[in-house]
Amino acid sequence: MNDRLYIFDTTLRDGEQSPGASMTKEEKLRIARQLEKLGVDVIEAGFAAASPGDADAIRTIAESICESTVCSLARANERDIRAAGEAIKPAKSGRIHTFIATSPIHMEKKLRMQPDQVVEAAIKAVKLAREYTDNVEFSAEDAVRSDIDFLCRIFGEVIKAGAKTINVPDTVGYSIPALWGERMKQLIERVPNSDKVIWSTHCHNDLGMAVANSLAAVMAGARQVECTINGLGERAGNASLEEIVMAVRTRKDVFSCDSRIDTTQIVPASKLVSSITGYPVQPNKAIVGANAFAHESGIHQDGVIKHRETYEIMRAEDVGWKANRLTLGKLSGRNAFKTKLAELGIVMESEEALNAAFARFKELADKKREIFDEDLQALVSDEGYAAEHERFKLVSLKVCSETGEVPHARLVITDEGQEQPAQGDGSGPVDATFKALESVVNSGADLLLYSVNNITSGTDSQGEVTVRLAKDGRIVNGQGADTDIVVASAKAYLHALNKLHTKLERAHPQV
Repeated sequence: MNDRLYIFDTTLRDGEQSPGASMTKEEKLRIARQLEKLGVDVIEAGFAAASPGDADAIRTIAESICESTVCSLARANERDIRAAGEAIKPAKSGRIHTFIATSPIHMEKKLRMQPDQVVEAAIKAVKLAREYTDNVEFSAEDAVRSDIDFLCRIFGEVIKAGAKTINVPDTVGYSIPALWGERMKQLIERVPNSDKVIWSTHCHNDLGMAVANSLAAVMAGARQVECTINGLGERAGNASLEEIVMAVRTRKDVFSCDSRIDTTQIVPASKLVSSITGYPVQPNKAIVGANAFAHESGIHQDGVIKHRETYEIMRAEDVGWKANRLTLGKLSGRNAFKTKLAELGIVMESEEALNAAFARFKELADKKREIFDEDLQALVSDEGYAAEHERFKLVSLKVCSETGEVPHARLVITDEGQEQPAQGDGSGPVDATFKALESVVNSGADLLLYSVNNITSGTDSQGEVTVRLAKDGRIVNGQGADTDIVVASAKAYLHALNKLHTKLERAHPQV
């Protein structure tokens, strides 16, 4: 399969480790369905041992996904591997991805293990994982700073133990393309039975070279790339799926392989992940940024008008960009609404949820003449946070903002069903709203981020607000959407507060 490049998406696992990007089971399932539609080969759905909630989400995804392999991460210990094995049991195609650190600094300072003990643990982990599935992947954490002779030894042993995929990760984003490609080439040449496995790479973006390093590995013989939508991930993020896929697809003169990705689903996937996690896409982001196919220079505009390929190496349509398409109006019925959601890959879990979303759609249709796909995605995201998580809910909001006067907000929220009035002054209408909210909830949280993005074009566009709060070491993102940006801000703040009051314990897989 020398011409096949496998795409391993870890948005739901590594991407979720971004500050505040934790997702509910329902949100993970929505993203997994879009990844399946995108044509991703392997979906790393989570880290089963992290929490019962993570295990449940992986199991639900395993039950729902048919076309992609569903994978769970597991450290090289029995508890993790058994949790992963149980979580992926319902999958039509399941994988366990087990790892252990191999660099001297990690073995000595973190694991407090000798090299022989690390090799023994890796062999044992792979053999145990094979009790659940023949599809076992092994990663040498911090391979970039590991001794290459030791890597050859441990990889050779886990291949003998039955690993089918060998992943070489730049866990800390330390490498550069020439060196990373050379390391991959040497490993493939030196490890016994290297032709019996698929070689994989997993690069972080701390020095801004995750995509370049991944592509260097592909040129050296890697045939699986681990990546995320929008490059989401902890610290500076991971290699961007969209950039990897389109680089290989566009430069067929350089790469002797290609993926099975349906590239027209790239932009929808990007927008969905951004909406759910609250991480906006920068306008100049390659492939999926709003300006990726925009031309400001007169020389460029003239060239594109005369012949597109003078300045465009890809077609915007090929990656899913298209004019915002009118989908529904205020006269549209419930069945039309349900059918449109299904076209967007959105499945409502109950009739109650569908009815609530339809009621919100009708409210939006009264405010906004044209409703686009993006509006429906935001509407469902706004509605989707399960009712049992909603301790606080916005009932009404009135804000007065006048030149020369101090802005004032007056609002009513419910706290576990009990109405609470509040009011506050601030430097602006949003500040006044947040201060009014805090006068009631007294959360003690720090506001780390306040971000506003328009969902579609036009002055009647919905504004999508992201609020990031921190308290006692926990960081959460809240999102809210509305045609009134102050209302959207209040919704986002309350969404974040609800998350802070919901104990979603997750263990970091590196701890």
